Amino acid sequence: MSITLGFDIYGTLIDTQGVLTKLAEYTGQSTEFSRIWREKQLEYTFRRGLMRRYENFAVCTRNALDYTDSLLNTSLDDEAKQALMEAYRVLPAFDDVVESLAVAKEAGFRLFGFSNGLASAVQGLLEHAGISDYFEGVVSVDEVQTFKPNPDVYHHFIKTTGAAPENAWLVSSNPFDVMGAVNAGMKAAWLQRSHNVVFDPWGIEPTISIKSLAELPELIS
Repeated sequence: MSITLGFDIYGTLIDTQGVLTKLAEYTGQSTEFSRIWREKQLEYTFRRGLMRRYENFAVCTRNALDYTDSLLNTSLDDEAKQALMEAYRVLPAFDDVVESLAVAKEAGFRLFGFSNGLASAVQGLLEHAGISDYFEGVVSVDEVQTFKPNPDVYHHFIKTTGAAPENAWLVSSNPFDVMGAVNAGMKAAWLQRSHNVVFDPWGIEPTISIKSLAELPELIS
């Protein structure tokens, strides 16, 4: 059976730091603002998953934006916040993405987007980045109304794609996501996009670790 690869989107294929340019137009703290916004965005998905009070990823993103604005006293108005939310729809892909996906596709792997984001938003991102044609489809957590790393999400991916668990891989730069996939019975490749990121010492290890997507096709079997 063909190997199925589920690619995390935000931070793995798509660079969330692409919002810095737009942030610079509205704040003088673009790097710090972006860091806190992203951290709170993920924290809110964890909280909502645990509380079983699901709202989609866009809501978590807007809530995190409001929080960061209040914390840093940037006094963004509704127009500025809407512009920043729109910027999240047109983020760029990392430099190693296009060529690596092309090689993986040529090697016969089945490729899917696999994200906390809404399927429509993810599809739009992939199209904007010029990489949508490499994927058979997008699997969103919205379909099960919870977030990564809930095991239900990874089981849903396997069921939706028709993959056998032993042939289903997650590719993600997020350690919590990798651990969630391995915990749920998938294999997982951790993409270490920054040397500053440390993998959590829980005893749940990635199947493989890579520093560039270019390494992926030859290491997966």
